[in-house]
Amino acid sequence: MLLITGANGQLGQSLQHLIPAGKCILTDVAELDITNEDAVLAFVEKYPLTGIINCAGYTNVDKSEEEPSAAIQINALAPAHLAKAATRNHIPLVHISTDYVFDGKAHLPLKETDPARPLGMYGRTKLEGEQNVLKYAETAVILRTAWMHSPYGKNFVKTILARSASAPEIRVVADQFGTPTYAPHLARAILDILPRLMPGSCEIYHFTNEGTATWYDLAHYALELVNSPCKVLPIHTADYPARALRPAFSVLDKTKFKDTFNLAIPHWTEGVRECIARLG
Repeated sequence: MLLITGANGQLGQSLQHLIPAGKCILTDVAELDITNEDAVLAFVEKYPLTGIINCAGYTNVDKSEEEPSAAIQINALAPAHLAKAATRNHIPLVHISTDYVFDGKAHLPLKETDPARPLGMYGRTKLEGEQNVLKYAETAVILRTAWMHSPYGKNFVKTILARSASAPEIRVVADQFGTPTYAPHLARAILDILPRLMPGSCEIYHFTNEGTATWYDLAHYALELVNSPCKVLPIHTADYPARALRPAFSVLDKTKFKDTFNLAIPHWTEGVRECIARLG
C-alpha cells in the first residue's frame, strides 16, 4: 500500500491512473495536513504502508515571495515530518523537488553534485526540504524535475492552448532554457524505481524528459500540434516581469538516474504529443 501526498496535483493524479485500485491511499490537505508532524506520524502508523510518494508542494513561484511562511511549512518542514515517519516505520520515501534549486548560471546540463544556489523563496524552501529528507530519512530518493505538464490541473501547456483559442498572437519567453516534463512519464518512473531502492540509501536524482527547450519552443510546438493559427512571438525575460527570479538555464543531467535504474526516458516532444492527445 502506497501513501501519495498531494494527490490532487498533476503528479498525484498521474500516479492515481497507474496504480490499481486499493493499492494506494490518496491524500491532499483535506485528508492529511503534512505540516502537522503528529498527524503525519499517526497517519503513517495507522496503515500497512510499503512506501510514501510526496507529491505535495507549494509551487506558486511568485506567491512564495509573498507567503514565505506557507512555502516553508509545505516545502521545507513537511518533508522532514514525512521522512521521520517513514524512518520510524522503515518504509522508503520518494520526494519530488525542482530545478529551481539552481541559479540558472550554468551552460551545461546540471548534475546532482553541482552547487545549489536558489534565486527565490520557492527554490530555497525546496532545497531545505531536500536537506531535511537527507537528514531524517532512512531510505529515500529525491527526484528533481522541471516544467511539469499534464492533462490535469493548471500548467503551461493547457494555459497556452486556452490563450491561443481567443488571441491572434501570444508572447512567450525565449531566453529561459529547461526541459518540459510530462507528469505521467515521471509517475511511471517513480513506480518503476520505488521497489528497487536500496534500504538505508538516500540519494538525489534528476528526472525530466529528454532534450532542451525554451518556453517559446514549448508553446510553438504545442500550437503546431493542434494546427492553431495563433502566432507565438519570442520575448526576453525582462519583457515579462515577475516577482520572483527564474533560472535562465536549468537543464538537468539525467545520467545518474539512467545509469542507476537502466530506464529509457522519452523526449519532451513525445510528452507534449501524449498530453495534447489526451486533452482531445
